[in-house]
Amino acid sequence: AKYDKYLRGEVTLDSMEERGRKLFFTEYNPFFPQESGADCAHCHGGDNFENDQYMNNGTKAESEIVDIGRQKVTNNSVDKGKFKVPTLRNIALTAPYMADGSMRTLEQVINHYNNGLKVSSTLDPALEQTREKGLMLTDTDKAALVKFLHTLTDETLLNNKEYSNPFK
Repeated sequence: AKYDKYLRGEVTLDSMEERGRKLFFTEYNPFFPQESGADCAHCHGGDNFENDQYMNNGTKAESEIVDIGRQKVTNNSVDKGKFKVPTLRNIALTAPYMADGSMRTLEQVINHYNNGLKVSSTLDPALEQTREKGLMLTDTDKAALVKFLHTLTDETLLNNKEYSNPFK
C-alpha cells in the first residue's frame, strides 16, 4: 500500500493524504478544537489498523439494536451491540461498511463518527466523549481522511491473479 511505501521513505503523501494521516493519528480534544484530531488510531491502530477488540460504535440506539453482536456468544449484556473492530487495510475496497452494511461510502462512515453517534448503554467510552460536540471535522478534514484511507489499499492485490474470480 502507498502508506507502507511512505513509512519506508519510498514515496511521499500528497498534502490531503498527509492532512488525513495527521487527523487519523491525532487525539480528539474538545477543549482545543484547532488541535483536535479524528482519533481513529485508538480503535484502528497498529500495523493492521485494528485493535483485536469488540466494540459498539454507535450505529444503533439502544432500542434499535436487533443484532446483539458479541452478546450472542458471551451471553453478557455488557457486550450488546459490540462487534469485532475490522482492519482498515484495503477499506476502500470493502463497502458496504459497519457490521450491518448500512453505510455505502467512506464519507458516510466519517460523517457517522463526526456527528452521528447514537446512544446505547454499551457505546464505547472513547466515542461517548465525542457525542456532544462531534469530532469537529470540516468538509476538508473529512475529504482528507478519505484520501488517507485510500493510501491503505494494496494496489498489487488488485492486480494479483491469485485473488481473481475463482469461478472463471
